Amino acid sequence: MPISITKDAMEISQLRAFVEIAKLGQLTRAADRLHLSQPALSGQLKALEESLGVSLFERSSSGMTLTSGGRSLLAEAEGILAGIQQLKQTAQQLQGRPTGHLSIGTVLDPTTLRVGDFLARAIESYPLIQIEFHQVFSGAAMAGVRSGELDAAFFFGAPADGGISAEPLRELTYRVAFPSEWGLDARRIEWSALAARPWILAPETSSHRELAMQLFAERGVAPTQVTEADNETVIVNLIESGVGASIAREELALASEQEGRIVIWPGAKLETRLWFIHQSSRLADPLLEAMRAVLREVWHEKLPAAAAA
Repeated sequence: MPISITKDAMEISQLRAFVEIAKLGQLTRAADRLHLSQPALSGQLKALEESLGVSLFERSSSGMTLTSGGRSLLAEAEGILAGIQQLKQTAQQLQGRPTGHLSIGTVLDPTTLRVGDFLARAIESYPLIQIEFHQVFSGAAMAGVRSGELDAAFFFGAPADGGISAEPLRELTYRVAFPSEWGLDARRIEWSALAARPWILAPETSSHRELAMQLFAERGVAPTQVTEADNETVIVNLIESGVGASIAREELALASEQEGRIVIWPGAKLETRLWFIHQSSRLADPLLEAMRAVLREVWHEKLPAAAAA
């Protein structure tokens, strides 16, 4: 049953009311989301139902449930609103002012990624682009970009995927570190002895874990005692506390070593790179073009063109 929008039939605000109530299942929460009073939102819904001649919701003490007619019309209403949003974006792009929403995955800490500078510059240069950050593991960042759940992401490691384009941002160096309280001489301890000690590793979806396992694989052994931690700062703290050895980003490891809390093993350096990634098919997307322009400004250098990884 197609919805026909006319000036007399309904307002866009009524469709938004319908979609938000369907998403949230409660009139009160939908009213808060739309910044309306509950009576005003109820009035919009009633007007839409009268215009369509269809009851859209069943009301109960627990909330609002879509009727069969409501379920049939919801996707079309969402499509109409999406079409209106696309129309607005196209109009803004014609004016040279890209507009829209971006979901960006972040890994590591905000300071390393320069998230604050990035967001401030993006708001200043492209005020009509709404940016939402999601802290994820590097593996989840890559998976989110592939699936489209994330529009883009910061990522470190090897983005070995032909469908992914990657902007290089900086080199990252990781060092092997162990607690100073172990009393080991870093210059004399062999890898086999160090590998046999307890280790702290990030979850399997993390590039941090991949780097550590690469270190073990190249030397033909595997860790036997593993504690998992999901944050680099936490990992360094656990090393300092004597829980185990691990790899740590060089700047974090050096700072802790200077304070006498950890010891850096000189036998290995792990090199990787920080990237800004998105789907290769979206190279011409004006929103992502804008983000790449902001990145170049924030990182104070002209980055190479996005490369198919």
